[in-house]
Amino acid sequence: MNGPFIYESIKLKIGSVKQPEKGFHMPVLSIIACRMFEDELAHILSGDRELEQLIVVEGRDSFGLLRKLRSENCLPRTAPLDRVPFLLGKGHGSGSGSGSGFTALAKPLLKLPFFREIHEKLKLKAAHRVTVVVNPLRLGLHDDLDLLKSEVYGQIREMAAFSDGILIFYCSCGEAFENLEEDFSGFECPLYCLKDGNGEVVADCISAALGGNAAYDEIMYACRGTGALYFTPMWASSWKEMGEKRKKSRNFDESYLKDPRYSQVVKLNTGLSYDPDFHKNVQDFARTFNMEIVEIKGSAELAEKSYRAAKKGVIQHNLQHNPV
Repeated sequence: MNGPFIYESIKLKIGSVKQPEKGFHMPVLSIIACRMFEDELAHILSGDRELEQLIVVEGRDSFGLLRKLRSENCLPRTAPLDRVPFLLGKGHGSGSGSGSGFTALAKPLLKLPFFREIHEKLKLKAAHRVTVVVNPLRLGLHDDLDLLKSEVYGQIREMAAFSDGILIFYCSCGEAFENLEEDFSGFECPLYCLKDGNGEVVADCISAALGGNAAYDEIMYACRGTGALYFTPMWASSWKEMGEKRKKSRNFDESYLKDPRYSQVVKLNTGLSYDPDFHKNVQDFARTFNMEIVEIKGSAELAEKSYRAAKKGVIQHNLQHNPV
């Protein structure tokens, strides 16, 4: 099993007493994720060698992410959402403090400068060992923006109980999350969003793959006069499934796809290769709706930067609430 999930027990010898570091508070970053970002999350999390542990919330919507993580030899723990606090440790919660393990046993010795210095170093080290909890939500929530907002807001409130920060791995998604930061302005658990270099929440997953809203606007302007649909690997692999679900809900109309003004399908190559059928899926769509395939380059850089910013944020939040 690769680096980030190998557990090390750091012990301090004080006379005949050996005490592990477990008494110190380690921060928890929770991620509420749209399944359209499976590839980016698998790439980011499997490459993070500094995590204390990774937990993926069990459910049918986590199967794809788990498969991709395991393909990278990344083996997270899994549990239903209501069991996650038990994996994090009894009584764990945001601002839970430093616990009683090391401090209770060594408290008389902390008056001595040498032992106090060791204690502070261990506590600082623990504050940087982040646990990530990922909760992927189902495809199709975007069909009803009120439902999407309600579902994500509900997950935020539930996961805040054990989190030091929550990264919302969604975009603005129309008007669903335009007031997210305002709606949770007094929330004790910090929220983080997918933002571009201008500090704007990205409009959608295509904008995220292109590097931000400005880059998306530029490409849209260059393609003006030509109707185009943009496919990341997850979009390409999911269009049939989403189409069938929308048909069942009587909310799917293929007529606009067959409109001759829509003449291009843009294959957006993010550089991630979890789906070997990416090109075939794009070809199937193009043939079905008689479109030309155009390929452009994208990346996972915006998602990576947003993750790093959220991770840094929960470390700082932890240090502020559990100072060394």
